[in-house]
Formats: sequence, structure tokens, C-alpha cells
Amino acid sequence: MTGLSPTEQFRAARDLLLLHRTDLAKAAAEFRWPRPRYFNWALDWFDVVAAERPDAPALRIVGDGGPGTDRVLGFGDLARRSGQVANWLLDLGVRRGDPVLLMLGNRVEVWEALLAAVKLGVVVIPTYTTATPAELADRLHRGGVRYVIAEAGLAGRFDEVRGGGTDVPLWTGISVGGDVEGWLPYELSAGAACDYRPAGPTPADEPLFRYFTSGTTSKPKMVEHTHVSYPVGHLSGMYWNGVKPGDVQLNISAPGWAKHSWSSFFVPWNAEATVVALDAARSAPADILDVLRSREVTAFCAPPTVWRGMAAHGLGPRPPALREATAAGEPLEPSLIEQVAREWGVHLRDGYGQTETTGQIGNPPGRAPAPGSMGFPLPGHTVVLIDPETGREVPDGSPGELCLDLADPPLGLMKGYVGDPERTARALTGGYYHTGDLAVRSAEDGSLTYLARADDMFKAFDHRISPRELEDVLLRDAAVADAAVVPVPDPVGLWAPKAYVVPAAGHPGGEATARRILDRVRVELPPEKWVRVVEFVASLPRTTSGKVRRAELRERVAGHEHRVE
Repeated sequence: MTGLSPTEQFRAARDLLLLHRTDLAKAAAEFRWPRPRYFNWALDWFDVVAAERPDAPALRIVGDGGPGTDRVLGFGDLARRSGQVANWLLDLGVRRGDPVLLMLGNRVEVWEALLAAVKLGVVVIPTYTTATPAELADRLHRGGVRYVIAEAGLAGRFDEVRGGGTDVPLWTGISVGGDVEGWLPYELSAGAACDYRPAGPTPADEPLFRYFTSGTTSKPKMVEHTHVSYPVGHLSGMYWNGVKPGDVQLNISAPGWAKHSWSSFFVPWNAEATVVALDAARSAPADILDVLRSREVTAFCAPPTVWRGMAAHGLGPRPPALREATAAGEPLEPSLIEQVAREWGVHLRDGYGQTETTGQIGNPPGRAPAPGSMGFPLPGHTVVLIDPETGREVPDGSPGELCLDLADPPLGLMKGYVGDPERTARALTGGYYHTGDLAVRSAEDGSLTYLARADDMFKAFDHRISPRELEDVLLRDAAVADAAVVPVPDPVGLWAPKAYVVPAAGHPGGEATARRILDRVRVELPPEKWVRVVEFVASLPRTTSGKVRRAELRERVAGHEHRVE
């Protein structure tokens, strides 16, 4: 792409993916990552789109009284407003590279502030609105935060960490949606100039995001991304989601998690589509189904937990405009894919990625998904399965650690783990990026099936156990609404599989239901894989992106268990 501007390089790569959006083989063969030396996505892409199509709808915030109460902003509106916010922050003293913690719900200010942050070149630390004071202290300290932009109603949560000292750096608070003593009101930004002019070009490899991982198996890691790794890297997610110009995309995710940047920010706006945003307080299955039908949503992405909730509620008539349906966060069970296909005539397509990356693997648009599989390597990704013990590639049909070949590294790969060079080196060793996830490749069609986190696999009765394999069997039973398997000590087998089960409506969590579940496992699995302990719970501990917090389950004191010896 020699001789092209950064915008032209980006557009050419994007347009190639749109051209081959239903032909994965051609897209993978012809796609090449644009690698500009300088790039600022908000200035070099979003503002360019805004100048070309200022009135095209960019963001629709769902109101609580039907479509007529929604707030709709065009690309031009957000370009101007984010310019104001950037100029105002600059006047406050915010400078390129300053770490800024952003703690907002799905309100228009989260998109304004993110666009402004990209323009300024600050380092954004997105944080979910349910973060505890202890989690905030950790982020403020490890992230070296200089500024906090948070909803006024959440400011009190910072009281315990306000100030300075050896543990928490000094920071300036900016409140959104109300006045807070000692904080600056975000609303003052409305008086700033709209035309933001940067002091110079943005180096592509400068840090833009620091995301804290969900910490399902260990302390959250701080993942750093650059001005190209997430903005440009999310071209792979755009391809997997199947989004194209003029589409309307609804993504169920809370700001603060990487998936929000994926499918509520970069993916749709890379495609020049409209983002539909639904407040977490109005994200019940009935609310989501209503929005899908009444806002002409063409592309919908949600965690499997949301899809399960919708299925349990009753999917009802197919949303008339819906074309693309995707899920990420944890693997989809085949029965759910089959139900959506049967009732809506839409392919529900699984995909895979991490906070450390953009979309790596997915069932592509335009064809039925491989049953039970997370799909195929997306354009720009060379996936290799490595034996964790030997470091050699495993044959098809054998489990191995999912790795990305760094001979031609995908642009969406993180810069590293901030403050942890040893962990970064372990993840980027031997010429591969090591995901820490185990998968198996089909010899028949090359599709990849997720097995488990390497940390989640365990040995029981001398056999390696994948929790996900057991959970798939449990979830096929009508008595099970949700399930997670973890190891518990066993005097004979060293470890034994224990299932935490959320019983479905009409199936009380007692001895009879436990016996039914355990009998099913005995029919469908060999003895070494039998679940031997069942405990019924009201819900499973999950992140807002839908991942089970297995570390929390492993640490729980046993409740009322049902055992099979």
C-alpha cells in the first residue's frame, strides 16, 4: 500500500473484506493488514466518514418509551461533539499519554469521551460501572491514572481512594450527569470549540487502551493496545460480525469490557454502520427482543448467557430486518444454534477472541456454522495448535494450545501486559502468541473447537478432563438452565468433576433432579468423565461478558451436594 495515506490504506483493507464478506477463502488469501507509521482512528477514519456522511446515523441510544424516545446522533454530530470534549480536556491540562479511567454506562457520553480520547492520544482505562472500591484502587494504582471520567452517581465509590499517597496517585475527577463536590462537571465541555486540531500525527504504536482482563482464573492482567491494534485490528471482527455500510448493529455489552469496544464501537463504525445501545437496566430478554424488532436491527451480537435467556423467555417471531446473529464470550451449545435456526431461520454464529487480541476465529457470514465449533481462522490470522509440553504442532484431531503465528503477526495483538514483562515474554515465546486456551482442529473441514482454558483442564482417574465437554452434556438436559464444572478433591481419582447447576423452571434442585442429571451424564460419557458431584445454585458467578468465574467456584465451601460414588 505504498504511497497511500493512512486513511486510504485502512479503507482499502476494509473494502476488500466487504467485497469478500461471504467468501472466507478469498478474504483470507487476499487480505493484508495495513501497517501505517502514523494513525489516529478518530481523526483519520471517523472524522473522514463524518465529513462524507454527516447526517448518517452513527449512534442510537434506546429510550424507555418506544422508538420515538430514542436519541439518535449522526456521524457529524459525534465528530463535532468529540472535538469539543477533546479541546476542553486539553484546556484542563490533559496531554497525550495521560492515563484516563473511564467509568460510564451506555450513555452518549461514553462514545463522545472515547472519540475525544483517541483524538487526544490519551491512554484510556475503560472500567465497568459495577467496579468495587478495591478494584478501582487497583486500577488507579497500576494504571497510573491522572484523570477519572465517571458518572456522578458513582463518584462516591472513589471516596476511599481519593487523594494521593504511596498507593494511589493524584488524579482529577470529572463527573458526568450531575455535580459532585471536588469534581469538574463534564457538561462544561459544551462551551469548547468543535474543531479539534492535533499538535502532530499520532504514532501508530503508541498506547491507546489499557484493559483489565476478567480475572476468571487469576488476578486481572492489564493489557495494553495501540492506536492500530484495536482500531484497525477490529477489521477481523467486522468481517466475522458480517456488518456492512448502512447496517444497524445491536451489541449487548457493558462499557468497561473489551467486547464493548469490539462490537459497540470499532466494528460497526469501521463498517459505517449504526450502533444501537441499550442500557443495562433495560436488557432483560423481553427488552432485547423488542429492540431487535422495533429498531430494524440487521446485526446482533450477545454473550451466550443472553441468547439462553432469550430462548428461555421465548424467541417469538423473527426480527424482520435481522440478517447476522453472533455470540462470543464462551462457547455456544449446538442446541441453542439449532433453536435459533429453527425459529428464526438465522444462523447463530460462534466466534473467539480475547482482550489481548481482536477476533481470531469465527464462523463466517453467509453459511451455516460448523456444529459445536467456534469456526475458522479469520483473515489476517494464522492459527497453530501447539502441544504445551513438547512445543510442537499437534496433528488434526488432537488437543493443543491455540497459538497465533508471529511470522506475520496479526495487527490486533496486544502490545503486552503493562508492568509484567515476564508474563508478556511467556505469552510471546517460541515465535507464537500463546492464548492459554486449548482447542482441537477438525481433520474434515479445518474448523476449530474450543476445549477449555489450559488452567481449567484437570486430571481425574488418570484422564484429562475438559470442563466444557461435560457442560455441553449437562446443558442438553431440559432440567438444566446453566452449568459449570470444576474439579474437587477425590480420595481415589485425585480430582473429580463437580457440577454447579442452575435448575430450569419446573425442575426443583433436589435429589430427583440430581439423579436425572447424573444418569444422563452416565449415558453420554465414559466412566472416567462422569460428573460425580452436583450442587444446585441460584446463579453462576459470571463476568458481564458472560465468562464463568471458575476461580470463585473452586474456592467455594461445599454447599448441599449430591454425590455419586
